[in-house]
Amino acid sequence: MSETVENIKILNAKLDSLKAKLIPVSKTKPIGILMEVYNAGFKVFGENYVQELLEKYENMPKDISWHMIGHLQSNKVKYIAPFVSLIHSVDSEKLLVEINKQAIKNNRVIDCLLQVHIASEDSKSGFDINAILDYVTSGKIESLKNVNIKGLMGMSTFTDNKSIVAQEFKELKTLFEELKKKNANVNVQFEELSMGMSDDWELAVEQGSTMVRIGSKIFGNRIYSL
Repeated sequence: MSETVENIKILNAKLDSLKAKLIPVSKTKPIGILMEVYNAGFKVFGENYVQELLEKYENMPKDISWHMIGHLQSNKVKYIAPFVSLIHSVDSEKLLVEINKQAIKNNRVIDCLLQVHIASEDSKSGFDINAILDYVTSGKIESLKNVNIKGLMGMSTFTDNKSIVAQEFKELKTLFEELKKKNANVNVQFEELSMGMSDDWELAVEQGSTMVRIGSKIFGNRIYSL
């Protein structure tokens, strides 16, 4: 058993006991390593870049569930709309409308998470907490019949201060529960809360994350060739 496969099995078992799902983040990792993981029984991968996601989709088994977790530009949605399983990073109404448009063209309903800006860094994208409350409860999403909102996603501040990170995750969990109570749209079900990465996943799970996105703790440092 390779170190990568051993890492993912240990981490998956731990998260399973905590009732959270593991999304292995496979960006920049070669297909050979991903196939080791696939052959060990893991068929979900998260990718950050559309071009890399496309190449892996085209060259790997078609029963893999591909998650788009990185920033997604509206003009690139068309490339992944035929097959993507879940888009974590829906950070604007404009992007959601485009996903719905491309889903219609592909006769699909695409599952999405709405990304909320919870970090102190301006570089991280997402809906403002107050804006997303208004948007989700406005009824606008109900008209987008080919998207299915499964929950929320957030990225914490890059800091060693665990109390700051925990507070940000707590705020997102509170928002998640509030929206879950208020929402009545058919195509909006608040079931998944995607928060937590390699350095802060334990804090995220403590605060209620149902889905963590982990790369380096499974695959090690980045590898820049496919």
